[in-house]
Amino acid sequence: MAFSMAMPFHKGEEQMHKLLKVPSYDNPTSAMLTPQASFSLQRSPLLALGTLDSQNRPWTTLWGGHAGFSQPLGGGLIGTRTIVDGAHDPVVQALVGNVEKGEMVQQEKILSGLSIDLMKRTRVKLSGRMVAGAVGKMDVEFEDEGERPDEAPEKQDQIQLVMKIEQSLGNCPKYLNQYEVQPAFVTSELVSQGPTLTPDAKALISKSDMFFLSSSTEDDMDTNHRGGPAGFVRVLSDTEIVYPEYSGNRLYQSLGNLQLNPKIGITFPDYETGAVLYTTGAAEILIAGDAAKLLPGSNLALKMKLDEVRLIEGGLPFRGKRKLPSPYNPLVRTLASEGNIKSSIAATRTTARLVKKTLLTPSVARFTFSVPDGIAYTPGQWVAFDFSGELDIGYSHMRDDDPRSLNDDFVRTFTISSRPTENGTKEKEFEITIRNVGVITSFLFKQNDRAGFEVPIVGVGGEFKIEQRANDAQVTSFVAGGVGITPLLGQLEGLDTSPGRFKLFWTTRPADANLALETLQRHTGLAKSTEIFFTGLNASKEIEEKIEEIEKMGAKVERRRRIGKNDLNALNADTWYLCAGKPLRKEVLTWLEGKRVIFENFDY
Repeated sequence: MAFSMAMPFHKGEEQMHKLLKVPSYDNPTSAMLTPQASFSLQRSPLLALGTLDSQNRPWTTLWGGHAGFSQPLGGGLIGTRTIVDGAHDPVVQALVGNVEKGEMVQQEKILSGLSIDLMKRTRVKLSGRMVAGAVGKMDVEFEDEGERPDEAPEKQDQIQLVMKIEQSLGNCPKYLNQYEVQPAFVTSELVSQGPTLTPDAKALISKSDMFFLSSSTEDDMDTNHRGGPAGFVRVLSDTEIVYPEYSGNRLYQSLGNLQLNPKIGITFPDYETGAVLYTTGAAEILIAGDAAKLLPGSNLALKMKLDEVRLIEGGLPFRGKRKLPSPYNPLVRTLASEGNIKSSIAATRTTARLVKKTLLTPSVARFTFSVPDGIAYTPGQWVAFDFSGELDIGYSHMRDDDPRSLNDDFVRTFTISSRPTENGTKEKEFEITIRNVGVITSFLFKQNDRAGFEVPIVGVGGEFKIEQRANDAQVTSFVAGGVGITPLLGQLEGLDTSPGRFKLFWTTRPADANLALETLQRHTGLAKSTEIFFTGLNASKEIEEKIEEIEKMGAKVERRRRIGKNDLNALNADTWYLCAGKPLRKEVLTWLEGKRVIFENFDY
């Protein structure tokens, strides 16, 4: 039986544990190539590899395309033979780039790797030393030369590399987005190289849903993966990027290295086109308030100052077809400078008490809260509550029953649907009208309005103000999807909603008929300026009676269909107000291209 000796945590890792209050536990990293790591290596179609260049800068690459290109050789040695980009891959150049093609290089150069299978969502970390390596030309052969694609090269660069593995560690499947990988030709072409990001490089980062990073200390190196929703890495400038560090296994091996040596190499693959973006630079670890200030909603983030960037077209020896995203992916966290709502959240806390709950439909309710000292808000603004005291159950490595909760700060914003008596004055009560669609709203729906439930208010903000000039002949137009009506509710009393001055397009489900009816009853005169699209199939008798009552009030009703482009184009309006879910919002923005459309983005 093989004996696997555990590695102690080094000083940088211990610093991260102390900063983030991680309980003391043993390092699970093995000081050898374990049988499990060897098994995974042979079956994984990809290998991310990191090393240092002549300036001691870390770079990361990604090789492979099919399983079996890396094999154990015995005695902790592994051999890798695969197609590479010999012309532009910085790791290839750092390992064997200064010798003639085919000449063997023997050196003990520090290396780290990540054997990864994106379909099976498995990965194993490796660390050690290069023993020997060489790059040579390999003929591209086809059983039938008539099948050779026009772009197929005559020869490909092939690397042969032997590594001595000194550490290995299996990692969890969290944040691994699925890709089906197939080998492809390398047809590399240098698109750009320098200290700054070009527009094409920025575009690749913005659509990436994963990257690979390498970091090092004097005698250790680490390569790993970071994944999330497309766009989870945000571009700060031509020379800086930032991303949130999601809840993980709390080993903090990469960040521990960066505590001792801030140099970092990050590589972004484009699985669809084969393009690859290599970057190297220096990292700054942002914790707590520093992270939240830049990326609101984050408790830990990493900012990278770029030193060199290489964008290569056709540089990957494989292509990947996107399959299922990781269920642990949170929503994209935008920058504070991009209008992230959570940047307005204050450090102070005011307590709101639930005093009334009115169920409007099976899934929509109005909640009335009282605030002893009052809160000031203007029509159309939102209020942010902090539910962490009720719902945060602390750290878990994995939580398959509710995966997104691992990165949840339990702060939620809801549009205030009541109107203040006067702008700027503190109101003792306010209302929100919400749909039961998630963990937080489900929790609220379960509360008894006679039980004295209280929740902290952490902020009020937003600038979704509907402007209506008295002498303007233009119709004020509003498009609402479901409970997207709420920003309008607090502003109706200050608007002229008569026909010819105001138009409401509201698309919702038949089950929401009572919400629509109650809204029109509360705001006399609105019905004649309203067109409602009930999207479901045949409604029950009770719901149909409510829809008929809406028609009797003067509203135009469309049954069993969604709102369409022609419905909006029938109205001559230059400025539109919009509050809807992401799919409908995307469609409406396309329909109203060239028009001024005002909406508030809650996609964070």
